[in-house]
Amino acid sequence: MNKSGFQPPATNCQLKRPTLIVLLGPTGVGKTNISLSMAEQFGCPIISSDSRQFYRELKIGTAAPSEDQLRRVKHYFIGSHSIHDEYNAGQYEKDAIELLDELFKKHDVVLLVGGSMMYIDAICNGMDDIPNVDAETRAYWQKQYADGGLEYIQKELMLLDPVHYEQVDIQNPKRILHALEICSMTGAPYSALRTGQRKLRNFNILKIGINRPRPELYERINARVDEMMKDGLLEEAKMFYQFKSLNTLNTVGYKELYAYMDGLWTLDFAVNMIKQDSRRYAKRQMTWFNRDKEIRWFHPDELELKLESVVQNL
Repeated sequence: MNKSGFQPPATNCQLKRPTLIVLLGPTGVGKTNISLSMAEQFGCPIISSDSRQFYRELKIGTAAPSEDQLRRVKHYFIGSHSIHDEYNAGQYEKDAIELLDELFKKHDVVLLVGGSMMYIDAICNGMDDIPNVDAETRAYWQKQYADGGLEYIQKELMLLDPVHYEQVDIQNPKRILHALEICSMTGAPYSALRTGQRKLRNFNILKIGINRPRPELYERINARVDEMMKDGLLEEAKMFYQFKSLNTLNTVGYKELYAYMDGLWTLDFAVNMIKQDSRRYAKRQMTWFNRDKEIRWFHPDELELKLESVVQNL
């Protein structure tokens, strides 16, 4: 058995083809090592669906694959964008589907790996045709947020789109701002533009989830944050302090350290908040994933025993 807990099947897995295998799970569960072994077994590339690993500047805080790991297996959407780029799930859907069309000309199987819920849904189910936000509208709402804070934009969303207000994570300013931007541009509630209709894909989809008992997962998350700090997460965050207002940096691992740099928290408190926010994010991920009955769940150590039977029964 290798370090990932995944032992490639002794015989070739027979899949309906072409097939997109989606390996998903909460942050810190161990997706990277398992995905490398699976990709080597199937002789296929990996498409990342971790929206934070898109950004080439953020390596330590996003637990991006190392250079050695990237050499082992061809990856896409790792370090593909800058923190200064405007990029969303709708654009990702377009780019990734175009890429899959090309990859399936050469590979029977492609592996999609990550834990960003909306980005996984974008590939598996498709996104609604939401218009791109212009710079003027984005700047307006960014200023409203800067001046009024989270509570102000929460109230604005409740007024403009009470339906979406009840559905969105109201503690996530990025999601709230996006909805407000769309409301402003279209003159219609964001919720009215979301049809929820699933798009047909010209490939099969197999969703494999990996998870661990909560104490085990949380212990791994805490240990990983400590390791990130040893690897230089604070120094990485300092490099981009001047850009801390960017949406891409309003994320776990960076926003807490910026609160420390602003003199609001001690460093120890900031690190503990990274751990706490990471655990909370893992809980939100599992709440989202548990709604999808197509996902077949395994403990990482169990996956080696059942992967072959799972794919053969497709």
